[in-house]
Amino acid sequence: MVYALLKRRFRGIKSIYGKTSGLKAWQWAALERLLRRKVPAERPITLDLARELAWLSFSIGKQLGILINRKGEITHVIVGTYDSVILPNFVWKLKYGGGTLRGIRFVHTLRERERLSKRDETYLILFGLDMVLGMEVRCDGSPGRCHYSHMLPVREGTRIRTESVPDPGHLGFDFHGLISSLEEEFSSSGGPSPVKKVSRAILVSAGLKKKEELINSLEELEALAISDDIVVLDKLTQALKEQDPKFFIGKGKLNEVVLLARQKAADLIIFDGELTPAQLRNIADHTDLKIIDRTQLILDIFARRAKTREGKIQVELAQLRYMLPRLSEKNHAFSRLTGGIGGRGPGETKLEIDKRRVKERISRLSRELEKIGGQRELRRAQRKKNQIPVVSLVGYTNAGKSTLLNTLVGGNLPARDRMFETLDPFARRLFLPGHGQVLLTDTVGFIQDLPESLLDAFASTLEELKDSDLILEVIDASNPRLEEHMRVVEDLLARLGLVDIPKLRVFNKTDKIDPIEAKNIGERYQGLCICALREESLSPLILSIKDLLGSPKGNSHLFHTEFRRNLGLP
Repeated sequence: MVYALLKRRFRGIKSIYGKTSGLKAWQWAALERLLRRKVPAERPITLDLARELAWLSFSIGKQLGILINRKGEITHVIVGTYDSVILPNFVWKLKYGGGTLRGIRFVHTLRERERLSKRDETYLILFGLDMVLGMEVRCDGSPGRCHYSHMLPVREGTRIRTESVPDPGHLGFDFHGLISSLEEEFSSSGGPSPVKKVSRAILVSAGLKKKEELINSLEELEALAISDDIVVLDKLTQALKEQDPKFFIGKGKLNEVVLLARQKAADLIIFDGELTPAQLRNIADHTDLKIIDRTQLILDIFARRAKTREGKIQVELAQLRYMLPRLSEKNHAFSRLTGGIGGRGPGETKLEIDKRRVKERISRLSRELEKIGGQRELRRAQRKKNQIPVVSLVGYTNAGKSTLLNTLVGGNLPARDRMFETLDPFARRLFLPGHGQVLLTDTVGFIQDLPESLLDAFASTLEELKDSDLILEVIDASNPRLEEHMRVVEDLLARLGLVDIPKLRVFNKTDKIDPIEAKNIGERYQGLCICALREESLSPLILSIKDLLGSPKGNSHLFHTEFRRNLGLP
């Protein structure tokens, strides 16, 4: 008997939150009694519970709130102030439903003639609550008018539905049926659920750019997401006069994004831009959805596509450099102290240990890359000794570099119509008619706003471009933003100090545009127009490479007859 009383008392203390200081013993006992009440699954709240909650709020002189799960159990009681009730942050960890919504409804008292506030709407959206119900308390302590809100599927046109009834007795709708139908509509509003578990994302592009520039950047972010096998459910843009240092976008816009994510059953929000560690933490604190930025998306693609030992090291190095400043004490384990010999006293926190280990790993990977760089230097020296010309393919990602290399040398490199399909550098020998051996190399594709961590990690690979005798800049002629892509590539080549190396512009994918338009593009930008999928279109390219390389260097007697026959060369 004593054990049961202590257990019940302990449960009440642990489940009552808020402004509890100064409560009298009978008030504590009354709040604990609320935790033992149950609500039928089909009712949002019973009339008896409403009367008890209103009278207790009136007696204490503070607004009260309760959290009810779908079984009808009151899991927590929150004591507020005279004019508000604040939900604690632990609500993020509560999950009683298996669908989009959290499986919890928030019921709280209101002053007479008061309506649901903006804060209630924010709780509904950010926490993904089933419903928020506010009940007015009359001057005699009896329950009065009730106001309730719940989210709607995106196709309904409005974001939130708010209704009012004269008193709790008029809350006659089937709560369980309403929530079940909403969950079903939420899960189907984003399209049919795929058989394979994939991420479903909302894309957000915001910045100090013009609307058109934001839309173009968002289209590229969508292509990156698709390349990473992410289902894109919707896209949003916001032109900013100044960037919000706390949330990247305004708080109101963030609520809109989170609501849209819940309406479409998304589990991921991707921001087009690099979030600061503080912004990433603040946004994550406002939603339980996964938040990543453009840099994290690109790093994830690189991590999936890296095949060689060097490529994997480069990607891991870039990820660690990105992660280091973003390690925070958000995880409870980070505040624990280590123990044992050498760890007594203050010791190191988990956060400090993690940071130290990341730094040690970065140093070790950097040394491995230096070792691999030394081996590459030996191969470069051997090529110089044999006087083998090097022709490097560079260009914006998905311009068709790997497809061109496959066609020229009869290779089988990965080549698909998606961004960053080929990540690891490749080198293949090409035999030019009447010239001899040429080493054709393929490098990682460039992209706008290439993360600095990636550029640093791949610096050793990109340095090989400095030994090129000729650079073929492959450009997607069918892309309406080809001028912008050319500018990005040229800027990166200038950063790498490669402007003095002879360069030939090659406009690929001309089969996707009108022949006259392709001819005009070639003349306007002084380049060759080809289709990497059609071998017959590559003859002018072969002749141009020969002319730009000049007289043949060593091994000019070698000649690839099959390659000559395929291209129809004399």
